[in-house]
Amino acid sequence: MTNIASALSAARDKIDRLDAEVLLAHVLDKERSYLRAWPERELDDDALSRFQQLLRRRQQGEPLAYLTGWREFWSLLLQVTPATLIPRPETELLVEQALEKIPANANWHIADLGTGSGAIALAIASERATCQIIATDICAEALKVAQTNAQRLQLHNIEFRQGEWRDALKQNEHFELIVSNPPYIDVEDEHLQGDGLPFEPQTALTPGKDGLLAIHIIVEQMKAHLSPLGWLLLEHAYHQAAEVRELLEQHNYKEISTLRDLSGNDRLTQAVAPT
Repeated sequence: MTNIASALSAARDKIDRLDAEVLLAHVLDKERSYLRAWPERELDDDALSRFQQLLRRRQQGEPLAYLTGWREFWSLLLQVTPATLIPRPETELLVEQALEKIPANANWHIADLGTGSGAIALAIASERATCQIIATDICAEALKVAQTNAQRLQLHNIEFRQGEWRDALKQNEHFELIVSNPPYIDVEDEHLQGDGLPFEPQTALTPGKDGLLAIHIIVEQMKAHLSPLGWLLLEHAYHQAAEVRELLEQHNYKEISTLRDLSGNDRLTQAVAPT
């Protein structure tokens, strides 16, 4: 038999200490504090086998969130699967800026395009209960995950729709706010080969050879769906800000600005609907 302390000691030679603790706590369905409180507790064969399988997968680069099935975003615990992107801390900037624009008791109609696990839509819904959010995604499996998250969190002011960009919206539908974290990495970008990205859904990461393709489409199509003085908020790569601003200017958007994430990288560009 192997106890908790020796299992973790052996695992630390293979993967990061924190990752090892998270995985073992997941296998045991306990908090990490339990591992420190009971290091001498023995693991049965099933638990040890499951832990070792997860260690091997983590060694191969599979993201921790896929191994446990969960990721925290905006203080919400979200289910994630390989059908969805793993929500990143920098995307919370999109939520922050959205909430700054939405009055506390507003009854705004809001769209989240390419919702994935539902992270952005759920975060906004949790803070603005009187708003109605339309969350869209082209992937049916991703929408199932997002719906499951909404049900578990008991957030009922979201409607989920399948479709690509405007295809999921009604022809005469207008929104005071549209947000999106679209695919924006060039398919030939070397970053797609590292940091666990090969395990994530590629269609949610890259639109192809032109990293700005999806943003081009959204900027053009959403002009017809924004209310007067409505806001469009777009997440993008750190090096794309100038091009995104230029694109918005070409389509006559107003009050265009770019904001930086906590790492100091240009991450979000926002604009008001064309007049």
